[in-house]
Amino acid sequence: MEFRYLPMTEQDKQVMLETIGIRSTEELFSDVPASIRYNGRLNIKSPASEAELTKELTALSKKNVSLKSHVSFLGAGVYEHHIPSIVDHVISRSEFYTAYTPYQPEISQGELQAIFEFQTMIGQLTGMDVANSSMYDGSTALAEAVNLSAAQTKKKKILVAETVHPESLEVIKSYAKGPELEVVVIQQQEGIMDLESLKAAVDEDTASVVVQYPNFFGQIEPMDRIQSILAENKKTMLIVSSNPLALGYLTPPAHFGADIVVGDTQVFGIPPQFGGPHCGYFATSRKLMRKVPGRLVGQTTDEEGRRGFVLTLQAREQHIRRDKATSNICSNQALNALASSVAMSSLGKQGIKKTAWMNMQKSRYMKSQLEKSGLAVAFQGPFFNELVIKLDSEIAEVNKRLLQKGFIGGYDLGRTFPHLRNHMLVAVTEIRTKNEIDSFVREMRDING
Repeated sequence: MEFRYLPMTEQDKQVMLETIGIRSTEELFSDVPASIRYNGRLNIKSPASEAELTKELTALSKKNVSLKSHVSFLGAGVYEHHIPSIVDHVISRSEFYTAYTPYQPEISQGELQAIFEFQTMIGQLTGMDVANSSMYDGSTALAEAVNLSAAQTKKKKILVAETVHPESLEVIKSYAKGPELEVVVIQQQEGIMDLESLKAAVDEDTASVVVQYPNFFGQIEPMDRIQSILAENKKTMLIVSSNPLALGYLTPPAHFGADIVVGDTQVFGIPPQFGGPHCGYFATSRKLMRKVPGRLVGQTTDEEGRRGFVLTLQAREQHIRRDKATSNICSNQALNALASSVAMSSLGKQGIKKTAWMNMQKSRYMKSQLEKSGLAVAFQGPFFNELVIKLDSEIAEVNKRLLQKGFIGGYDLGRTFPHLRNHMLVAVTEIRTKNEIDSFVREMRDING
């Protein structure tokens, strides 16, 4: 059979038509007026055999630029990191790969334990008391945190740093429409949130302040000073969006009085795919535990005293009265959370710290080489693994020329920040070599003229 994935034969089709009492497919659509029905032939290719189709799609895929064909310095929220080979081995096992929600703990102990360990490691990295079983991605986790802060404080004003990822800011604005929250953006100065503007904006009506650490430009926000500003308004909550790899080296947000810490674990074991899927995390203080969206897995013992795991809290609308639900989040990213757990376990505490340190050292090496080559680095504050380069040319044109030289360039900041036209955001992770960094800087210098 030429199309072996289309099992219906003409005989099958005729039997189905006779069963419902009609003679043809045309008769099936007889209720649709003839005047709006299309009677011509669609301008699409004729069907191809499986072998022909495979050959055509293979040829098309070879035209793609990938991380195997080019060296990438693109970050801006999705990063290329080392993924231990054991990650794919574990997540490809059928009991994990095809697992559904672990409603029956007696047959889901492996899945539940994996989620419990994910929660534990996120708690250790952030310094927070409780972490949930994961969320769809970092942006939705951040928006959920904003809604939680408004519900907890009974206030409507949300202050968001301009240095938060612009896509996350848009998600926050979308989520804020339902509960009619007021989202106020605090402008940046020299790559970090303007603290004077923050101080002036915080008042009795402020539910929370949202900060990214490290921020979208790679800069490290002065968390201690932000904490001092909020100390004068104790009812205002502090929400921090953090790259969990950076927390392997940086001081945990809990140290600065964060009420909620969220982020994306794409940096651990999840490749930079075309738009996802990702894995968000949501960590908070013990007092907010029952307000956390999604699920929490807890450790217990069975009748014989053996350690076991169960779904401890499920605060979604499917399980409790709709008006009492904390969120309409209906699931979690268990498979990707497992990938992150395996990656974190494989690296270990010292490995995560060393990986974070390598990101910092290699990005600082790039900064020094850029400046030696006469290229301007826009911000001079402390940073993690991303930096902003100021160029004389249009970033889109620079990236086209870099592509021809075998490089995937940085993010064009002019797309979302008009005042940063001709500025490029680049990321340097632990897998970039000295050779690759030197070659990239050389090409950037030549292209910039």
